[in-house]
Amino acid sequence: QVQLVESGGGLVQAGGSLRVSCAASGRTFGSGAMGWFRQAPGKEREFVVAINWSGLSTYYADSVKGRFAISRDNAKDTVYLQMNSLKPEDTAVYYCAASPNWGTISRMSQESAFSAWGQGTQVTVSS
Repeated sequence: QVQLVESGGGLVQAGGSLRVSCAASGRTFGSGAMGWFRQAPGKEREFVVAINWSGLSTYYADSVKGRFAISRDNAKDTVYLQMNSLKPEDTAVYYCAASPNWGTISRMSQESAFSAWGQGTQVTVSS
């Protein structure tokens, strides 16, 4: 079973940057995908970004495209989310997720595509 631990959340001013990390341990997926979702207060959890095992294929939500960048270091079993030009509406708990498969954006943007989840890390963007 995979365990995921996020880190790096915090408080940042609008326009600033933040990088969150997700370290995987246990039985990691040798050919799987990683993703980030977020949940703002009073809202449903939503897809942010996903990356395949090689890192050569990524999907981004329109709301973060051009501002966020996902990357992974398979030697360290870690995935990173670099967030730039942050906006107050980016305030949310950010969750890391792991999937044994890769598919279309329609598939990978669904929570059901992921079978392991981290506990979340809070990102707060002040105006």
